[in-house]
Amino acid sequence: MSQDSATTTEAARKLTGRRRREVVAVLLFSGGPIFESSIPLSVFGIDRQDAGVPRYRLLVCGGEEGPLRTTGGLELSAPYGLEAISRAGTVVVPAWRSITSPPPAEALDALRRAHEEGARIVGLCTGAFVLAAAGLLDGRPATTHWMYAPTLAKRYPSVHVDPRELFVDDGDVLTSAGTAAGIDLCLHIVRTDHGTEAAGALARRLVVPPRRSGGQERYLDRSLPEEIGSDPLAEVVAWALEHLHEQFDVETLAARAYMSRRTFDRRFRSLTGSAPLQWLITQRVLQAQRLLETSDYSVDEVAGRCGFRSPVALRGHFRRQLGSSPAAYRAAYRARRPQGGVLESVATALETSVPTQGTPSSRRAAAASSPGPSPVTASTAPGGHAERLTAGSEAYFPGRPTLPGQRSAP
Repeated sequence: MSQDSATTTEAARKLTGRRRREVVAVLLFSGGPIFESSIPLSVFGIDRQDAGVPRYRLLVCGGEEGPLRTTGGLELSAPYGLEAISRAGTVVVPAWRSITSPPPAEALDALRRAHEEGARIVGLCTGAFVLAAAGLLDGRPATTHWMYAPTLAKRYPSVHVDPRELFVDDGDVLTSAGTAAGIDLCLHIVRTDHGTEAAGALARRLVVPPRRSGGQERYLDRSLPEEIGSDPLAEVVAWALEHLHEQFDVETLAARAYMSRRTFDRRFRSLTGSAPLQWLITQRVLQAQRLLETSDYSVDEVAGRCGFRSPVALRGHFRRQLGSSPAAYRAAYRARRPQGGVLESVATALETSVPTQGTPSSRRAAAASSPGPSPVTASTAPGGHAERLTAGSEAYFPGRPTLPGQRSAP
């Protein structure tokens, strides 16, 4: 997540007199997903001053003639049109209906004018495509959902697309990845405007982490981008995925494509939105994740089977992408995934610890004679089901200790 304080200060100075940062316009389009659209409405449209969250003024604007149809067959009627954007210091585009369709020209013009007058422009998930179509991402770093990042990079080559980030703050233009990352970015905006305490109070109300570390790498899969399917590089990419256990580098891939390294880098980035070396490392780490989850290979063996030249290389890349060592990741994964028989024993423990039949005295007697834990002290081994039942919400209350192995926000 990048942030340039000098750029932010300059953007704030450019804000015209009739615009205020706390006035937030949310631009909705027909065909947009309801979940993504509701994120900025919930964050900026509900008065939570009683919880210490400063109030924003929300303007919900229709980006085209209504009614606006959304997922599930719902029809929405926005109270404002594009003209209301002229009063907003923050403009949010929560989603766009299709990454292959051009947004309405009138909406793009309104976004350009808002940006020229100093407004902060925000694109959540596929909303980045609208910002790119308006030319607001030219020469800038940006992100979107990892699945759509290759398309964004190919369609708008002047945009520096980084599919690894949860969100990117480039001062007066901000973009985020998928649905949950939209919440991350909105919390970041509150944090930027009003400080950590206000963002933390809002996060507790929403029951979400106040700040997530890491990026989208852990969510990437090995499927090929749609656009690469018919490209000559598809065969090279498929070969790389099938031979991750072998030690090869980008020069090897370039040679298989009959290209120079420079040409291969450029073509690969245009198709996938990622540099080939970073893509290859990400795929090796993903393969290491799978082996750590599904096999008993040692970390050294996992490194060799994923094409890393040494266990040290695996540990370094693994920690940078996932924020954990391979050994700690395996331990945490196995703690979350009980093996054979544990579920049955947990069910038995829960049944014996919370009797449902008989009189109060008979239940007390049964509890006293039961070999299982009592209702008050019921727990299982670390990572077991009963422990997880009570651990989930503790991270959202200030002053409570975190669980062993739980990463705190930086």
